[in-house]
Amino acid sequence: MRTSAFLYPWDVVGDPAAAQRIADLGVQQVTLASAYHSTRALTPRHPGHRIMAARHSAVYYPPDPRRWADRALRPQVQGWMPGDDPFGEAAARLREAGLRVHSWVVLAHNSRLGADHPGTSVRNAYGDPYPWAPCIARQEVLDHLVDLAAEAAARPGAEGTELESCGWYGLAHLHAHDKISGVPLGGAAQYLMSLCFCGDCRRGYEAAGASAVELRAAVRTALEPLWRGEPPAAGDRPAAGDRPVRDARSAEWAEVERLLGADLAGVTLAHRAAVALRFQQAAVAAVREAAGPGFRVMLHADPAPHRSGPNPGVDPQRILAAADGLVLPCTGGAEERAEILRAVGPHRRLGSVLAANLTVVSGMGGRPGELAAAAREATALGAGELRLYHAGLASDQDLELVRGALKEL
Repeated sequence: MRTSAFLYPWDVVGDPAAAQRIADLGVQQVTLASAYHSTRALTPRHPGHRIMAARHSAVYYPPDPRRWADRALRPQVQGWMPGDDPFGEAAARLREAGLRVHSWVVLAHNSRLGADHPGTSVRNAYGDPYPWAPCIARQEVLDHLVDLAAEAAARPGAEGTELESCGWYGLAHLHAHDKISGVPLGGAAQYLMSLCFCGDCRRGYEAAGASAVELRAAVRTALEPLWRGEPPAAGDRPAAGDRPVRDARSAEWAEVERLLGADLAGVTLAHRAAVALRFQQAAVAAVREAAGPGFRVMLHADPAPHRSGPNPGVDPQRILAAADGLVLPCTGGAEERAEILRAVGPHRRLGSVLAANLTVVSGMGGRPGELAAAAREATALGAGELRLYHAGLASDQDLELVRGALKEL
């Protein structure tokens, strides 16, 4: 089973021992960030720093000026690490240690883009912009992200890529001094608060058969009880019916249908799923064209099409016809891992790769001591590879547990 550990370039650059330390864990590969959102990260072992503040979304290589000339939307270059190609430097050190390298590309999660170009952002039913979430229904955003995927993925030294947030982003976002948890929002409310009502999306809802004005009013009506501290109410809208609910994701969507009515809910999903698939297929095709044959293209994804965020919803059957595989969020318990892997399994093609993404940082809710058991469960359910989040953030004790688990496996 191929196992890959996530890393940032700053975990390697400036630390002569980093590459061999990762190789000694027993992994065969590193998924290394080449384009990433803003973050503040702990670096527990780096000889030169303990905290790295990436102030804005940036690329960690020199972008091609010919690609971005005369374009309003363009990638921002990082300025908090030495050198103009920290990805390339880190990749070279990792390859010298015998590790394969895949690029890790974050796409539709970019607060710098929203700050510099407010018209590109998702706008919720109340008109509030989400600067961290570019609206992928907008053609200029789609063109920018597809070109970014191609350039950031096909870096020298990389044998493949993993595209994160290659789909819709929404309300969920780790923001500085976050203060949005005062009213608990379940999965259905998160979906409603993530629906975009920019001009392009309003036209998309109309094309799918619903009045955008009526849809916006229905969303606000459904959410209103939450702001009062009451359960959300569906009012007089028809329920989705008596279809059996098989799992948490199905229950989440059934609640959306209860709140909006099945017809309106279906319109929102039809628009968003079509937009997401268009983006995903275009990004995969652009990466393949840039990288050439033999380059593996995978997407971080959730098999529930209505989900948004770093693991956006996909249609497993259609996306596995384009991509080489999916990196699936298996960070919850055994029941959630089974739900996710069983939803994707029937749609695998010959050669399709399913990678179970497991958190191994105990301070972030991971359970590195249970890694071997979780890996066996995931394998039995069809996962052929593991992803470990995140070798640069984990403590020495966490890494020792990872090393022991991989040796056991």
